[in-house]
Amino acid sequence: MRTFTPRAADITREWHVVDAEGAILGRLATEVATLLRGKHKPIWAPHVDTGDHVIVVNAAKLAIDPRKAKGKRYHRHTGYPGGIRTRSLEELLARDPEQVVKLAVRRMLPKGPLGRAMLKKLRVHAGPTHPHQAQKPVARPLPDRARARTTA
Repeated sequence: MRTFTPRAADITREWHVVDAEGAILGRLATEVATLLRGKHKPIWAPHVDTGDHVIVVNAAKLAIDPRKAKGKRYHRHTGYPGGIRTRSLEELLARDPEQVVKLAVRRMLPKGPLGRAMLKKLRVHAGPTHPHQAQKPVARPLPDRARARTTA
């Protein structure tokens, strides 16, 4: 059986808006990563970037458990000896909520040049507005399992 490879003319890129208000971080990231990879399309191939552009709004209003916010750690290294820097999810969410979503999505994409090309199609905004109206994005609702349950 031969491998199907979509041609550049076959790929049509759409724009999606995903509202992250009240969403669980990991479940939001899997939905966004699926759209960026193009796995929701019938022409998907693992070695070709067939994905769409995704705009995430309200990144500052994610539903994060307080215990997870204090316990989850993000590490980075400055490049100098002993230069490891650690931040909690709570600190990173307060300082840069866009970065929290980008990191979660980035780690679900392929590593290497293909994954980096896919990540360039992701735009994250902390508030409810975005400057991409000219692209005519379509609102993409998250499935119910991606939303946090409210006990009332």
